[in-house]
Parts: sequence; structure tokens; C-alpha cells
Amino acid sequence: MKQKIYQIDAFTSKLFGGNPAAVCILESWLETDLMQQIAAENNLAETAFAVKNTNHYELRWFTPEIEVDLCGHATLATAFVIFNYYGYKENTLRFISPRSGELLVQKSESGLLTMNFPTDDLTAVSEQTNISKAIGKQPVETFKGKTDYMLIYESQAEIEAIVPNFHLLNELDCRGVIITAKGNEVDFVSRFFAPQCGIPEDPVTGSAHTTLTPYWSEKLNKKTLSAKQLSERGGDIQCEYLGDRVKISGNGVCYLIGEIEI
Repeated sequence: MKQKIYQIDAFTSKLFGGNPAAVCILESWLETDLMQQIAAENNLAETAFAVKNTNHYELRWFTPEIEVDLCGHATLATAFVIFNYYGYKENTLRFISPRSGELLVQKSESGLLTMNFPTDDLTAVSEQTNISKAIGKQPVETFKGKTDYMLIYESQAEIEAIVPNFHLLNELDCRGVIITAKGNEVDFVSRFFAPQCGIPEDPVTGSAHTTLTPYWSEKLNKKTLSAKQLSERGGDIQCEYLGDRVKISGNGVCYLIGEIEI
């Protein structure tokens, strides 16, 4: 069977920037093991699979190693594909995730895509020595979300300079670790490490901004914030805090359209 596949660079306006995601729009669901094998073969941070329903698309995400609860950049990439290649005429696209519920994506006249995600549950915790040791620098504050830890640092320079111990990170009992600080030219910057998911450092992590946005909104007393993820590829994100929801906006660029044999 032939299956069309797209590769989209998300959260960027230029090719080879942002975070690449593979997207497969299916006629019906494949076996979970097969989707996991496809994601492993793609060897990208995420591969998204979507199936059209009556008035929405069902959506699932896979890293090369596991299925995950939520992925922002692959959601944006999937919306980009549906808006641009599947004749979708409305300005709002509705996804339903079996793990995260309803997810809405709006397209502006300029092509900017805005996702509406549930806000993470954030709790301040005492410093986690094992995490600080894995990251290599003690944070100012430590928070725990549903799946990730978030470590706060004093400056963008500290975020840029951190070289984590991935072996120690891989032993942690969490999906990933976000490190963040106030930005020099944007409101806040971050990096995201998730070696347990097969992603040592993620280029741009939309879902992490459901954790980052409420913290920085309160800290900076702003509802609308600009953000940058300081990976090697880099990514630009616009965020808006709505209380129980977060709007996360970015652009996408198509790198590849092809077919796979399954």
C-alpha cells in the first residue's frame, strides 16, 4: 500500500529552521505497531497521523520510540498540510486527540497558524538534585507539570551555555526537562530535552509552551508573549495566556512530499 507523507518544518518561516515533523493523513487507522515503525523509520522528533471524521480530524503523535500525549509542532505541521494540500476552506481546523481532547488550529490571512491547547498543571517543587545534576547547573526555581519538569534560570546566556548529561537525563522519571530564562530580544527563551522519548534535544517544542506560558505571563505581567527556543535549528513562537488554555502561534514550511510503501 502506498501512503502519502509530508515533512514540514514547523515554527519557522525558512526552510531548514524550526522543528521538522512528518505527517500522514490516513483513510483509516493503521495498527499502532505499524505507525510506531513508520515513526522510527522517519527518525524525526515526531510523526503525526490523522484520520478525517465528520467534522474534525482524529490525531495521534509518535516519536521514534513511543506514542506521546501531545505534540505542538507536529499538530501545527498537520494543520499546515490539511490547510494547504487537502482543500480545507474554513479558517478553523478541529482535531480530537484520544489523549489530549479537543485541539483547535486557526489560520490567519497571512498564513500564521494558531493552536489552542489546554494549559499545563504547574506546581512549584523543591530543587530536584538529580535533575540539576543532569542539566549541569542549579536552577533558581523548579516546577513540575503533568509530564515535564521546568527549571528557571537567571539569563539567556545561561540557557545557551548549558551542556546536559544525556545519560543522566535518560534515567529521569519524566517525559522531558524544560530550561528557561527571560530573553534578551524576546520575552522568554527555552530549551527542551527528552532523551527518554528518543529526542536528546528537541528543536522546537510547542507543547512545552503550555507549561512556559502561564509562568512567564505571571512573571512578566503580560498575556501575549514572544518566545524563542534556542536549539541549533531555532524556532519562533508567539504565545497568549487565556487561563485554562494557551494559544501558540507559528509558521510552517514544506520540505518534502512523497510516498511510502507499507
